[in-house]
Amino acid sequence: MSPAPVPIPPESVMVWLGASGSPERLVWRSRRFHVTDTPTALVGTADWWKPFEPHSYGIGHLPLDIAGWRFQATADDGETHVFDVRAAGDAAPQWQLLRIFD
Repeated sequence: MSPAPVPIPPESVMVWLGASGSPERLVWRSRRFHVTDTPTALVGTADWWKPFEPHSYGIGHLPLDIAGWRFQATADDGETHVFDVRAAGDAAPQWQLLRIFD
């Protein structure tokens, strides 16, 4: 049985991406966490497709983009969580915490 996510209000976090574009560390509530597993991309419908989304053309599937990331991260004291985050802005990368799994 997988752990239930902890409900949280919308919250901003800082995320640093590596050369591959995936998260390497996160600061949440003034605490630094290092990613300790392989992040998984969370995908959603590509922004440029959203005006067409209500229509079904019956061929293939909708074009997808990375909408966020799920990863395990650990603080220096050993506290570990699984975080779901998504980019919240285009101009300057801002991140929003979606869920935490304990």
